[in-house]
Amino acid sequence: MTQLAIDLQYRTAFGRADFLVSACNADALGWVERWPDWPGTALVMHGPAASGKTHLAHLWQGRCGGMIVPAATLDAIEPVMQLAEESPGIAVDDADRAPEVPLLHLYNWCHERRTPLLLLSRVAPGAWPIELPDLASRLRSLPSVAIAAPDDQLLGAVLVKHFGDRGLRVEPRVIAYALRRMERSFDAARALVAALDRLALSAGSAITIALARRVLGSTGA
Repeated sequence: MTQLAIDLQYRTAFGRADFLVSACNADALGWVERWPDWPGTALVMHGPAASGKTHLAHLWQGRCGGMIVPAATLDAIEPVMQLAEESPGIAVDDADRAPEVPLLHLYNWCHERRTPLLLLSRVAPGAWPIELPDLASRLRSLPSVAIAAPDDQLLGAVLVKHFGDRGLRVEPRVIAYALRRMERSFDAARALVAALDRLALSAGSAITIALARRVLGSTGA
């Protein structure tokens, strides 16, 4: 009997013990753990979607007590500035998608006050399609750290974490099956777990190799 699949809320774990470390992200974690011993007050952290940038921002927030703001909120820069007045640090998620003028104002504001600024993006500043020369020169002068594509060991651990965040336990053979056939990216791991969760809920069954085969086949992965 097919059940109605309902998207239930689940909590992503952002603790230090929940961050999975491999060669691809060790440098980024190192920068977070070295704070406040940075060469300056600002840093750009870039990597593919779902690679753990937001998780690292939460770890940084826990160390400095700062705030995390989505890039879209910079459209209303004055409220952000008002919040930032009392914040010991600011992280901007998806900073490469932020409106340029407000981002430049925020950068200058943080620079003048020596307020720590962490910018999270999918690509390095040199690849941002920036039109404002002042913003481009400032961002490209900042230190940056990259998160690379995951290796098999980390990708398998990421799958396990995503299942765990949803309260699901999946047999290792299902993880191994998916690893041999899925796209090698953090975002693909997140999407695969979400699809398997929905299908298992709809079918009223556990997550099995048969379900994984159906999902991977339907996505072309």
